[in-house]
Formats: sequence, structure tokens, C-alpha cells
Amino acid sequence: MKEEKWTQKEKIKKIIALTKDIKIALFTTIAPEGIVTRPMVTQQTEFDGVLWFFTFEDTAKIEEIRENSNVNIAYADKKDTFVSIRGTAEVVKDDAKKEALWNKAYEAVFDTHYDDPKLVLIKVQVESAEFWESGSTLKTAFRFVTNMLGKDHKDLGTNETVEFDE
Repeated sequence: MKEEKWTQKEKIKKIIALTKDIKIALFTTIAPEGIVTRPMVTQQTEFDGVLWFFTFEDTAKIEEIRENSNVNIAYADKKDTFVSIRGTAEVVKDDAKKEALWNKAYEAVFDTHYDDPKLVLIKVQVESAEFWESGSTLKTAFRFVTNMLGKDHKDLGTNETVEFDE
């Protein structure tokens, strides 16, 4: 693949375009026994290099983040687009931010309100994002088979990694 120079604005636009309609992310942390992945809902905000998630403070993922803040968030859609985001997570206790991100539907999911002191936010500062766009299921399958056979494949989609500036 040829290396492309991306502006910060282009990086942000690309990640928005790839993930905006994907509601559930796979959120991976590092636990003492190894990596742990769980589904989580990304909060709908104007993406600026930061992702937000709601959770309760007394969960294993919060302890894992406090021990090791390196995380990965993965997205996949039905159109054969895949995004893997590497970043650093931190726990945020900010009622104003929770209220700004809160959706009334969360009251049923979390069985609480945004100002519950046990409800916290996870803020992920994105460091890099790798994405794959094949354009079709057939291309994805063909790429998989040719990779397994050690053969080269031509123009079967896009695979790029973008680094985010701090």
C-alpha cells in the first residue's frame, strides 16, 4: 500500500464516516489474566479524537483501566468495513459531561439516572486507527483466501492506519 499523508481533519472525518452508524463497539482492556473484550455503546458525540462510554464504577473494566490504560475499540459493519482504534482510557466523573451525553433510553439500560455517583464515563483518547474497507463480502472472502495461500491480491479494498496527533 502506498503511504498517504492525512491531515488531522481528514483523519477525524474518515473515522466519523466509518463508525457513525455502528452502535456497538467491542471494547478491549488488559486484565491480569489477559485481554478482555466486551460490547459497549459508543456515545454519540462530535468525534474530535476522543470516544466516550458510560459504565458503572464498580466494574472489572474500570479496575483494568486503572491498572493499564491501553485499550482497543473495534467496529464492524454489514458493509465490510472494519475499524480498530488504539487509545488510552481514563475514568471521568463529571456530571455535566454525563448529562450532555445522556440519552433518556439509558435510564432503562442502566436502571439509574446520569447523576448517579456510581455511573462514570470512560474517555478514550484515540492514538491510532486502522481501517479496512473491502467494498463487498466477496472481496473480503477472496482477500482472506489469498492471504491464507500467501498470494498477493490487487485492489481488493483499502487498508490504512492513521496516527492521531496529541
